[in-house]
Amino acid sequence: MKTRITELFGIEHPIIQGGMHHVGLAELAAAVSNAGGLGIITGLTQRTPELLAREIARCRAMTDKPFGVNLTFLPSVNPPDYPGYVQAIIDGGVKIVETAGNNPQKWMPALKAAGIKVIHKCTSVRHALKAQSIGCDAISVDGFECGGHPGEDDVPNFILLPRAADELKIPFVASGGMADGRSLVAALALGAEGINMGTRFIATQEAPVHDNVKQAIVAASELDTRLVMRSLRNTERVLTNDAVERLIAKERALGAALTFEDILPEVAGVYPRIMQQGDMQAGAWSCGMVAGLINDVPTVEQLIHSIMAQAHALISARLAGMLQPTA
Repeated sequence: MKTRITELFGIEHPIIQGGMHHVGLAELAAAVSNAGGLGIITGLTQRTPELLAREIARCRAMTDKPFGVNLTFLPSVNPPDYPGYVQAIIDGGVKIVETAGNNPQKWMPALKAAGIKVIHKCTSVRHALKAQSIGCDAISVDGFECGGHPGEDDVPNFILLPRAADELKIPFVASGGMADGRSLVAALALGAEGINMGTRFIATQEAPVHDNVKQAIVAASELDTRLVMRSLRNTERVLTNDAVERLIAKERALGAALTFEDILPEVAGVYPRIMQQGDMQAGAWSCGMVAGLINDVPTVEQLIHSIMAQAHALISARLAGMLQPTA
């Protein structure tokens, strides 16, 4: 399948594996790229730029296909060594960066000078237009359904994607609710040039996470996610568990008085315990509503092949068969 996204990134299929904390390691990124999609290493999962450089080298040893690095710019009293991370990406020869969080404008000159294409994650059309204006090459449009941070506007992809198509000149992919060939065809129909998947890629054999995490996604329905930290304007969609329900109880009890310190036990440092140790009650972790469409744990290659086969069948048979000859 040929779209502006496949041409921009030099990939076979318009499928991107987005950055995911403690999930986007070399094993998964390489598997996605080898299967014809675009794999992404999550930069800040690596604690230092030196470790990121090592992870990029590991990924390059596993694939000769294009892959990228996610770099999320977060407000912080003690920010990460962003100049070091950017330099590690450049020195590693990576030519695709997925940016997220704060406006990446400060880092665009260095990335562009190195010939790097930038796709920025946005949850609103206004932010997507800003990203386009500062020179981003593509946008990942994240609808309200997505796992992680859906923004504060609560606009689902059935509205957000055509709005983006109406306004943007650069290509964009749909993120949030993407799981199969139906998702891809729907996204293309609404104006996207491909899809970005997070939760669906966690439930694959190559995802470097504990099997408990994968089985929790398979067991979940579309009703099993919760929105937390709304009052802090840091809304996150997570899979419900005991810790999440405790967090929600604190939010209800404290209301506008809630501070981040009040929920530290439920959110701070929990990802290694969940993703690596499989402690599913350790805290809140990002998961999309798309869990309700996930019923198996295939290999990445099987998943991407099935998505593309289903998409081709839908376009060439079901949808084409609905067209009536014109007089």
